[in-house]
Amino acid sequence: MNKKVLIVGGYGNVGRIIATELCRRFPKQVIVAGRNYQKAKEFSSELEQQIIPMGLDVSSISSSDGLLDDVGVVIMCLDQKNIEFVQQCIQRGIHYVDISASYHILSKIEKLNKEAQKAEATVVLSVGLAPGLTNLLTKHCQSQVPDMTYADIYILLGMGDSHGDAALQWTLENMDGKFTTRDHGETKQVKSFEDGKQTVFPGRLGKRTAYRFNFSDQHVLPQTLRLERVSTWMCFDSALMTYSLSRLKKMGLSRILTMKSVESSFISLLKRLRFGSAEFVIKVEGGNSREKRALYGCSLSGQIEGRITGLVAAKVAERLVLSSFPFGVFHVEQLFTPLEFIESLGHIGLKFEEKRYVTI
Repeated sequence: MNKKVLIVGGYGNVGRIIATELCRRFPKQVIVAGRNYQKAKEFSSELEQQIIPMGLDVSSISSSDGLLDDVGVVIMCLDQKNIEFVQQCIQRGIHYVDISASYHILSKIEKLNKEAQKAEATVVLSVGLAPGLTNLLTKHCQSQVPDMTYADIYILLGMGDSHGDAALQWTLENMDGKFTTRDHGETKQVKSFEDGKQTVFPGRLGKRTAYRFNFSDQHVLPQTLRLERVSTWMCFDSALMTYSLSRLKKMGLSRILTMKSVESSFISLLKRLRFGSAEFVIKVEGGNSREKRALYGCSLSGQIEGRITGLVAAKVAERLVLSSFPFGVFHVEQLFTPLEFIESLGHIGLKFEEKRYVTI
């Protein structure tokens, strides 16, 4: 390995997991960067200087700066307002990994495909739990239902998990949003946390109602897997919290949670209370438009969503360092085989379950 891995936001919740995992594989070849150099330095001390701290502001980096000269892979753990930094990475032939769940930014990066091919850079998007493992499970469903035309993705998150401020803020801000989906060739506008849909999660969780949410997988998968409809639904392990938020949305009060003064207080409250567990479940059901119900379903369950997102990102970066991939912009399901990739994560407490609803 003659070039380094740079983790932007590497001392944050997910970034720390990525850095810890990669420095075991590539000691002293991992750079942890962010605006606060002191935090990066303190984290480096925690890992006995096996990582390199760096002060870096991606919004002001110049093409003439030498900060990226020795970098071979960049992992982005921050939500960006534009794609200027991504373009700089691509122009230098640096491979790039992004864990963002927002299609607003991912759709802009997708348009850099030709630039990445020309510069011989591989860009991997939809890396994490959702999007990420949800994309791979949907691809696996398609392998079990060859004529699959639609998929429903269900995400259950644990209220007792240690979610970072950025993740909680993104969730609250999207709670009151609208977005468009593709449904069998037609485009329609839907609202987040409305149109409840019931599903049965594995184990003790049982039947739950989940609501539409603007995760990027439902925008990406119709293109990459050529499906007519993909819808993503979210709920929490606390049925009370799920119901309360859905009622707030129905009454038009959810926008109050996005007011800056209320949002910060509510996030602090959620981090202190942590009622519920750290358990998460992602489940995908697939079928075709001729059937009245899904034909096949599969799920992954585990603990601590942020940890899994970090481990997935670390594994993708490791593969980019050690293996050869085509150049261009890809989503994770376009480069990796679902069950093989999940197995490559090792024994991290993920439980895979599947169910065939009818004989195909």
